[in-house]
Amino acid sequence: MRNIQLLALGVSAAMLLAGCSAAAADDEIVVGAVYSITGSQASIDQPGYNGFKLAAKQINESGGINGKQIRVAFSDAASETTTLTNVVSELIENDGAVALGGTNDSTLALVAGPIAQAAGIPFVASGATLPTLPEQVGDSMFMACYGDDLQAEAIADYSTEELGAQTAWALVDQAYDFTTALNKFFQERFTASGGEIVLEDSYKSGDTDYSAQIARLQALKTQPDVLFVAAIPNEAGIITQQIRAAGLMQPIVSGDGYDTPLVAEVAGANSKDVYFSTHVSLESTDAVVQDFVTAYTEEYGTAPENAFAALGFDTMNLIADALKRATDDTDPAAVRDALASTQNLVAVTGTISFPEGSRKPSKAVTIMRIVDEVTTFVETIQP
Repeated sequence: MRNIQLLALGVSAAMLLAGCSAAAADDEIVVGAVYSITGSQASIDQPGYNGFKLAAKQINESGGINGKQIRVAFSDAASETTTLTNVVSELIENDGAVALGGTNDSTLALVAGPIAQAAGIPFVASGATLPTLPEQVGDSMFMACYGDDLQAEAIADYSTEELGAQTAWALVDQAYDFTTALNKFFQERFTASGGEIVLEDSYKSGDTDYSAQIARLQALKTQPDVLFVAAIPNEAGIITQQIRAAGLMQPIVSGDGYDTPLVAEVAGANSKDVYFSTHVSLESTDAVVQDFVTAYTEEYGTAPENAFAALGFDTMNLIADALKRATDDTDPAAVRDALASTQNLVAVTGTISFPEGSRKPSKAVTIMRIVDEVTTFVETIQP
């Protein structure tokens, strides 16, 4: 990952030296949207981008910011690093974005972030949950979401306290910062609570056959109480389908990588007794949540697909709030400083505040359950 970051910095520096920046019109503020609406991230990034655009539309219809309209600049990052590198550079240099928001994957955020950092452009990660992301990238990187430490601890606590689990099997995709961090924090919390990880297994991102891992699980003398899976959305449904098809019916527990329609779509009737942590329940009766659900449904003709739609909406509103408070909404450094001073911003996924010296909010974690292809709210866990 270090080599990828250095490559990204090099590309950014070359773009800057080329001097090909494009200024925004006097009556607009350009905000870049960094999402992958194709590829492995599409099931969470498309809703995220939709939420992002919806927030910008609402802001513009309400008069904009400081008399200016927001122009959302976007190009599909396609869930891969080379395209992402080009997209971020283009948004900064060709579109003249004063701030960037988006990406729901930590590995991709670690590629995009250094480019924005080198250019001095603030970047708000929508759903990239690596807790150390801001520190690894620099002072221009912010998170609209909580970190993997909070969500992993929440689902571990739920496993021990509500599901009565004393033993767990862990399956982890070793290719992503998100999945490896989620696995690390889950195991630390689960074992600290007296639980035992009876077997940890892994796979390579892009695999479609998990029979070897499932066979090793079935070979255990005593079956574990829960099955913990650290997977990205594109593979969550496939893994669930194969686990259940093998006759293993223990609860499956995971993080927000499971907050995707693909679990029910791919696993079908086998998508049962699955629990995952995520950022908000869209069933909530909270007025802020329901106003968002109504607006999203009216705009796109379908209810929000998952919590990542709400995170995209919150990301744009977080940037907009900073733009309103910045001493100069055309100066990325001023926008960055305004972002850093964010306090008590009411958002769909919870109130956002950045403690002194931190660019990561602490928010409640929502636990959801999938039964018979239907996702329902279980409970909210405060940090």
